Amino acid sequence: MGFQAKPLQLNTADAGFEAAFAARLHWSADTDAAIEQRVADILADVQQRGDAAVLEYTQRFDGLQAADVKALEITQAELKAALDSLPAAQREALQAAAARVRQYHEAQKKASGESWSYRDEDGTLLGQKVTPLDRVGIYVPGGKAAYPSSVLMNAIPAHVAGVQEIIMVVPTPGGVRNPLVLAAACVAGVSRAFTVGGAQAVAALAYGTATIPKVDKITGPGNAYVASAKKRVFGTVGIDMIAGPSEILVLADGSTPADWVAMDLFSQAEHDELAQSILLCPDAAYIAQVQAAIDRLLPDMPRREIIAKSLNDRGALILTRSMQEACAISNRIAPEHLEVSSREPHRWEPLLRHAGAIFLGAFTSESLGDYCAGPNHVLPTSGTARFSSPLGVYDFQKRSSLIEVSEQGAQHLGRIAAELAYGEGLQAHARAAELRLNPVPALREAPKA
Repeated sequence: MGFQAKPLQLNTADAGFEAAFAARLHWSADTDAAIEQRVADILADVQQRGDAAVLEYTQRFDGLQAADVKALEITQAELKAALDSLPAAQREALQAAAARVRQYHEAQKKASGESWSYRDEDGTLLGQKVTPLDRVGIYVPGGKAAYPSSVLMNAIPAHVAGVQEIIMVVPTPGGVRNPLVLAAACVAGVSRAFTVGGAQAVAALAYGTATIPKVDKITGPGNAYVASAKKRVFGTVGIDMIAGPSEILVLADGSTPADWVAMDLFSQAEHDELAQSILLCPDAAYIAQVQAAIDRLLPDMPRREIIAKSLNDRGALILTRSMQEACAISNRIAPEHLEVSSREPHRWEPLLRHAGAIFLGAFTSESLGDYCAGPNHVLPTSGTARFSSPLGVYDFQKRSSLIEVSEQGAQHLGRIAAELAYGEGLQAHARAAELRLNPVPALREAPKA
């Protein structure tokens, strides 16, 4: 059966552009009520029954029979064996990708992840203490496909941040374990791994069971059940984000081979029928070349049915008046992945304010960022790049303010605080500050430890 992909073609000069553009961008994040209720039931059950519930749901949804949850844990020896079993080329590629991801996040930590403090003129110390989270959980999808790259992107920044325990959960339907995923866990420094997925895995990480430890934060993508569960346990634990369908936006000036751009559009469309691939370009003839490349290349793609539906339902090829206008429209979209496929990418980059990741130049395909460039591939979707950032070392750290007021500093700050506290009607606040004003009683000697 043949498949055709005809992304909607729009022209910013047309009178109806705004309405058509808005309709093409629209994606409803409304959740299915049945999914929400089912997830709520699973979370409550795991919270109450722990391991027994996790085991029951794993058997029901993944068809994985086990005597107990301990049997679902993947040992460090098994992770190492998986790494050793890989073909040499695959093992070397995995280790090279991991090294680049680690190098990038080490640089990120040095730039923004250190504690700092200073003393002001009266000797008062002010600063910020940066500490890693104690234990995090990473969810690795495993239902429809295997994602070793997700292991690297979630575990390595946690490891770089200094997290002591990294707990991985991954569904293994039918008990089939992907060796590349296990090898990635070995390379990335995962502490413990369990063959558990779905809402029950999120619940186990959030609440803890007799076997699966409770974590402080859960990161990683998943299906609608996983997303719903993460949303519901937020507050009990931290989460990274609620991710929507994958997106790519290509800004092209017509200088890149049309086949390259068509394949870049495919690279996101093949993820999911709801994924969105958009081209913005001021050259009508080039847009026609990209459409011709889509027609020519699609029949040879193994996931052509998914690509075709994604491009037909949510894709767009948009003719703009200029590259400047293309940049302005890109900022309105705030895409997850933004390719600047231009001879002069650094000319346009300063105009681009909102994107999860910006890929500069014709040779920078989005797929390189997914696997091995170094920056994280866990990115904000659905326009949330307007206020959100990629996953990074900072997501696995927390900050505590440091305040040490000197006796001299207390004389100045105490009067300010007391005045404001009385104004708010909080007398105990005011008196606590006033008690430290001169004359100060002699402080008692602390008992020896």
